[in-house]
Amino acid sequence: MMNKDTFIGFVLIGLILIGFSWYNQPSQEQVDAARIQDSIAAVMKENAAKKRQAEEAARKAQAEAAAKGDTTALFHVALNGSSRQVTLKNSKLELTLDTKGGVIKKARVLNFKDRNGQKDVTLFEKDEQSLTFMLSGKNENIVTSDLYFTPSEQTDTTVTMTAEAGNGGSIAIRYRLGKDYMLSMSLQTQGLSGMFAPNYNKVDIQWDEKCRQQEKGFTFENRYATLTYKEKNSGTDYLNETKEIVDEKIESSLDWVAFKNQFFSAVLISKDDFAANALMTSIPQEKGTGYLKQYTAKMQTAFDPTGAKASEFEMFIGPNDFRLLKEVEQESQFGKELDMEQLVYLGWPLFRIINRWFTIYVFDWLTGFGFNMGIVLILITLLLKAITYPMVKKSYMSSAKMRVLKPKLEEATKQYDKPEDQMKKQQAMMQMYSQYGVSPLSGCLPMLIQMPIWIAMFNFVPNAIQLRGQSFLWISDLSTYDPIVEWDTNIWGIGDHLSLTCILFCVANVLYSYMSMRQQRDQMVGQQAEQMKMMQWMMYLMPVMFFFMFNDYSSGLNFYYFVSLFFSAAIMWTLRKTTNDEKLLAILEANYKANKNNPKKQSGLAARLEAMQKQAEELQRQRGKR
Repeated sequence: MMNKDTFIGFVLIGLILIGFSWYNQPSQEQVDAARIQDSIAAVMKENAAKKRQAEEAARKAQAEAAAKGDTTALFHVALNGSSRQVTLKNSKLELTLDTKGGVIKKARVLNFKDRNGQKDVTLFEKDEQSLTFMLSGKNENIVTSDLYFTPSEQTDTTVTMTAEAGNGGSIAIRYRLGKDYMLSMSLQTQGLSGMFAPNYNKVDIQWDEKCRQQEKGFTFENRYATLTYKEKNSGTDYLNETKEIVDEKIESSLDWVAFKNQFFSAVLISKDDFAANALMTSIPQEKGTGYLKQYTAKMQTAFDPTGAKASEFEMFIGPNDFRLLKEVEQESQFGKELDMEQLVYLGWPLFRIINRWFTIYVFDWLTGFGFNMGIVLILITLLLKAITYPMVKKSYMSSAKMRVLKPKLEEATKQYDKPEDQMKKQQAMMQMYSQYGVSPLSGCLPMLIQMPIWIAMFNFVPNAIQLRGQSFLWISDLSTYDPIVEWDTNIWGIGDHLSLTCILFCVANVLYSYMSMRQQRDQMVGQQAEQMKMMQWMMYLMPVMFFFMFNDYSSGLNFYYFVSLFFSAAIMWTLRKTTNDEKLLAILEANYKANKNNPKKQSGLAARLEAMQKQAEELQRQRGKR
């Protein structure tokens, strides 16, 4: 039997349980909330089931699409997304890649000031540059610029951009930035071989760039902005820099293609070459737009649809520095003779030899001392004048001999003043020159010596990036013009400024021309002197023509020509002042006495003139007989 205490205990426990349950029962609000949560859970469960069914249906559809080559369905996820930026950077170059298209959208060359004074040069950004890979499927094409890529394996200098396909396949573009201006990149697919025809082995590439104006002088810089390419096992070539050229077919295969402006280039190199029949476009832009050219290159290179092998590329983005571009060939992993230093144009073969094996070495040697670039140009001029001085002096002395002989020549040839006697007069003069030991052709030597050097420097100075941004005296930048006056309206033949170094060059040219013509006039006899008076006006017009040509050119080039002409005039003036005409004539008289016993002595030119005279006389006699 249950005793009284036990009964009371059970009753108390029951009351406690009833009270606890009553106290903890949910409110009406809590009951409603629980009901709602149950409904949500049921809906989520139903949606998850529908999603699994939809994904399964999508996988089946994508598998069917892959078999048919339907890329739109296969890459339906990669066709939608958001654009994000990824940065690769070293001490020389900063590249910004966009996940839309997976390619470079901005390039900054570090530690080179731009024309607005900013510390770095931006070669392109946003839509100014694009690189698109196009893969031809059985029914549709894969265009990488339409896809959104996912970055992975990212460091300061590497990243992999991947576009996922619905069937588990992918397209990957891998980037690795080297120690300076070289970027390695590759394109590779996985799990997509069923999309392509069995014999498919080429990827189409379209590369576009709107080439920015980087320097102050639009017209001058535009002359050096060219789409350049390197033919396999051959040299480089480029599209005409002044004409609009659209889809010009390049029949040979190519090692690389470069979008070049005056001092910077972007160069795309293919390991397996760009196939023959690439199409190149270069469209000049208007002044004031901020752009020089619109470049387009449409190319093909090797592609492995199985994904076993990547299509490999290298890209140089940096300055057109001759020494640096020579080193790029050593950095390249493709083992090709790239010859990228050809991007620094040094002139036609003769002038290129002068610049390649003389000017560059002297320039590097002088800049190694830390001299200002203006001083370097002066020192190069002095060195060239010192080297050529012996020949210039010899030439001047030949002209001086002809000058002091002029009275004797006039006296000896005065009977030949008729026009029909000019050949006899020339023959008599050559005979006398020979007897006095004078070579009349030596007077042309200074010009023959200086012209190759002048033309070589004409090609070297505008392409020397070392002059870019360098100041000297009043010149703020030796690589572009130095205006003393500027205006807004463009005047035909002059432009919108006056360049002080161009004016100095033209003035020095007038001075040198005057001294040269006076020297030639002093040695000419009879009608030659009269003809020289007519020619002198043409000689004075040359500096005026040079002004219109060189007003847009770099101040460094104009300064070099000014200094060169100034020293040439100074050398000519010094030689004239230090030459004793009486002593020189005495030497010539001694030569004449030594040769007077040999009246038949003739120079080669005199002998040829005599032979021509005899032929002319014989021809005249034959005509008389007829």
